[in-house]
Amino acid sequence: MALRRRMTQSQEPDGNLPRKQIDREGIRSFSRLLAYVRPNLGWFIISLIALAISTALGLVLPLVVQSLVDGVLIENNFQELNRLGGSLLIVFLVQAIFSFINRLSLDYVGEKGIAAIRNEFYAHLQTMSLRFYANGRTGSILSLLTNDISLLKDAITSNLTSLLRQVLTLIGASIFLFILDWRLTLLILTGIPIISLTMVYLGRKIRAAASEAQEQLGEAANIAEETISGVRIVKSFARESYEYGRFATQVDATFDASMKRARLSATLAPIIGFMAFASITLTLWFGSYEVINGRLTVGGLVAYLVYTMLVAAPIGQLAGLYAQFQAALGAIDRVFAMLDTPAEITDHPKAKPIPTLQGHVQFEKVDFDYTAEARILRNVTFDTEPGQVIALVGPSGAGKTTLVNLIPRFYDIQDGRITIDGYDIREVTLKSLRQQIGIVPQETILFSDSVFNNIRYGNLEASQEEVEAAAKAANAHDFIMRDLPHSYDTLVGERGIKLSGGQRQRVAIARAILKDPRILILDEATSSLDSESEHLVQDALETLMQGRTSFVIAHRLSTIQNADWVLVLDNGGIVEQGTHTSLLADPNGLYRRLHDMQFAPDTPKY
Repeated sequence: MALRRRMTQSQEPDGNLPRKQIDREGIRSFSRLLAYVRPNLGWFIISLIALAISTALGLVLPLVVQSLVDGVLIENNFQELNRLGGSLLIVFLVQAIFSFINRLSLDYVGEKGIAAIRNEFYAHLQTMSLRFYANGRTGSILSLLTNDISLLKDAITSNLTSLLRQVLTLIGASIFLFILDWRLTLLILTGIPIISLTMVYLGRKIRAAASEAQEQLGEAANIAEETISGVRIVKSFARESYEYGRFATQVDATFDASMKRARLSATLAPIIGFMAFASITLTLWFGSYEVINGRLTVGGLVAYLVYTMLVAAPIGQLAGLYAQFQAALGAIDRVFAMLDTPAEITDHPKAKPIPTLQGHVQFEKVDFDYTAEARILRNVTFDTEPGQVIALVGPSGAGKTTLVNLIPRFYDIQDGRITIDGYDIREVTLKSLRQQIGIVPQETILFSDSVFNNIRYGNLEASQEEVEAAAKAANAHDFIMRDLPHSYDTLVGERGIKLSGGQRQRVAIARAILKDPRILILDEATSSLDSESEHLVQDALETLMQGRTSFVIAHRLSTIQNADWVLVLDNGGIVEQGTHTSLLADPNGLYRRLHDMQFAPDTPKY
């Protein structure tokens, strides 16, 4: 799987990366995540300052407790009690203010960072080629965009706040412990290496388990996306129960992976907690020994115990935070692996915008394949004149759709050359090339928006009058005004499901007319329509093709009899080319055979 390429090299027998490499990867990944904080570095620094002040004020409590025991309880000093109580309230109020500043500013930085990642991720998806989407799965991509990036949010907001707070508390409390009794502190600190090694060992396992859980969730999203997109097929075959079972099985797999992560996380926290509270028990015993020997006051012992708990609590919480960070690192790796996946089709460094085209298209010995094992097109050569209608004919799988997909450079060829008006399409910018090419596919895709906005997608600057003029040219204006409840403001539903096939196709043609392309590609644009709709769509297509170089793919040869030139493809190559009449004159030609098969007297008519 492409998203896991970074996990395929230098692996240990169990399939995991070597430990040192995991640590380096984790550090690099988290450092890269924090790079998204830099544009808001000022707010981040304010958050750190507020956090430091808030944490420092929290460390005052044990000293107040020491004064309370030694100076108030033992000496019965009510005046000192009032002074300490008032001072402590002020300290806690100031601490609360700085804690608010810390959380709000860090949340702002985190949310801005995540928004930047989401935008960059989505922008990167827009650069990926059709090959990438053909090999990938929509559910997995959407899971990355939503679930995985959401995990990153906690990593640089609440988790980061907690981590910094616990680290500062741990450092500050440790300093006060040394001041109060260095011998006891050295004894307690001997347990920290054991705690750290335990956290690292279990943390690696948690990270791997978290990655597996997210991948299983992505698979569940794939099933849901496919089922929802193909709901008509599901219902037509009465496969609701089957699809539910398939989804439930994947949800169970996600549950199992999540529970594995939960078990590891649940194991880590109690172990670290036991070690931390064991240190408190040791502190209580040895501290009492120090009091008996006169090296520590009772108030000092109480303060020491409080500081020990301030040390133990961060250590215990660090275990949980470490587990959460490991889970987030798995998500970070997957998100950045996607961002690091290079776009296959890009502008050449010296590419220039192509000027307004006339539509002279040439293929020169073009070879293309999707994989090294399967060559789709080979040695394809032809030449068209501006304004011609070029029909592509041949059996299914001959390479017709693949050929026209090369013109807007949806894929790059392996050998040969494609030029338009003499410009090699690999030497001009993609945007300038595709802006002058219009496509009307067999399966019309409309956005879940109004009819007006779907037509206007062809030219985002078009006025209401221009949109309506395009709709009239496409034979769409009448049904829009007559049959739709809100005319041009009617929402068409997802993929245009609220419109009939003929209506969707005419809206798509209006969109192409509004774009006003110099080159037009019609891929089976009328094959799935009834006779009445086909007639209306065909009229609209003839309007659209006027004055443009048009490539028409059609299985029904009756729709291309008026084409200026016909290319007959078979097994990835052009086996015949000429006019409709000249091709019919060859009794042994493939075009003649295809024609006779469709128009033979005994051919069933449906």
